[in-house]
Amino acid sequence: MTASLALVGSFIALLAIGSPIAIALGFAGVVGIWLGLDVYAMGTVGTNTYNSIAKYPLIAIPLFILTGMIFERSGVAKSLVDFASAMVGPRRGGLGVVAVLVCLLMGGMSGSGPADAAAVAMVMIPSMLKAGYPKPFSASVIAAGASTAILIPPSIALIIYSIMVPAADLRALFAGGLVPGVLAGLAIAIPAVWLARRHGFGAEAGLERQPLGRSFIKAIPGLMAPVIILGGLRSGLFTPTEAAVVAVTYGLLVGTLVTRTLTPRGLYQVFADSAVTSGIIMLIIALAGIFAWAGSTLGTFDMTARGLLSISDNEWVVMALIMVFLLLAGMVLDGISIYLIMLPLLMPVVAAFGWNVTWFGVLMAMNIAIGQFTPPVAVNLMVTTTVAGIPIESTMRWILWMVVSMSLALVLVIIFPGLVLWLPDVLGYRI
Repeated sequence: MTASLALVGSFIALLAIGSPIAIALGFAGVVGIWLGLDVYAMGTVGTNTYNSIAKYPLIAIPLFILTGMIFERSGVAKSLVDFASAMVGPRRGGLGVVAVLVCLLMGGMSGSGPADAAAVAMVMIPSMLKAGYPKPFSASVIAAGASTAILIPPSIALIIYSIMVPAADLRALFAGGLVPGVLAGLAIAIPAVWLARRHGFGAEAGLERQPLGRSFIKAIPGLMAPVIILGGLRSGLFTPTEAAVVAVTYGLLVGTLVTRTLTPRGLYQVFADSAVTSGIIMLIIALAGIFAWAGSTLGTFDMTARGLLSISDNEWVVMALIMVFLLLAGMVLDGISIYLIMLPLLMPVVAAFGWNVTWFGVLMAMNIAIGQFTPPVAVNLMVTTTVAGIPIESTMRWILWMVVSMSLALVLVIIFPGLVLWLPDVLGYRI
């Protein structure tokens, strides 16, 4: 009991003083092992660190990060914006819908909310400002829209979930995230249009719009990326990890031969930046392995699950508590860290109630997506407000509408599991 308290207490204390999440996880795990087990158990620290990242499916993470950066810097985002604008047309609130559509499409390449937010904000905020949208409103819509990247395949968070929950099929998770991802996009677009019309934003009639056919042709390289990834997975032509390799190869061909915007110098910068981002994620995963092993060996996670189940034997009450807790966690932590920290605690509860692991994984992703644009931390909102050059508090009057709207969409997915499970079942995946 003492060791378990030290494990959790040291982790919370380190986070409270601003320690990096990776250091907090690793150090807390070492404290738990040192106090709860004998000195020889310290020899497992190195082994667990290595075993946490020595997993073949994890290769997909740095490759999809690289894919997202390649498409971000090859001009694909601009072509998608032009195509979406041509589809939506010059109507009040139209650019808000365009921003959400482009976020959904870019999410199908990057799998990362912050990367999606950065790519779309760089292109959309100047256009929205020119059309009469305030910067805080534009930053809010893009930050919320970019959160759908955690649901739209290839989601990095869902890859982590599939590795930590062996019973979950990654292909089923990818398919299961599509309908909730589109539903989340609608939940952002509807208040965006309503707010724009209510406040008179977006006098877009005078803005230049490219013909639909020409903009579609220019957007084909970007539109084909999700088709290639998902089509290859569905046909069995390649595994999710191999899909990441194909995506990188396709992105390089587009950037160097089609758009011709990636120079040798630019390619070096893309590889360097993606290596830094991947290194940070892999370090968190590696040190989280120490924390997870300590928590499971000491029985900390089982005690936590029993404590949660003792609150109520009603599964919906427990589900509501979990969702609120995950939302609070999503407000201060990134999605990958939440999966690594919370899954060992929550999986015994999932097993106790017999919840479907595919459904629960998508629920977690959708909840974490809301946290990505909910202050005070709100990683997506931090990205878009930085691009816009405004303080994050200036977005509060706009972002809260989208938090409420997407929370209602989450409730729908909880009440109707078929929104997640229908497509994987139709495609014949193990759910």
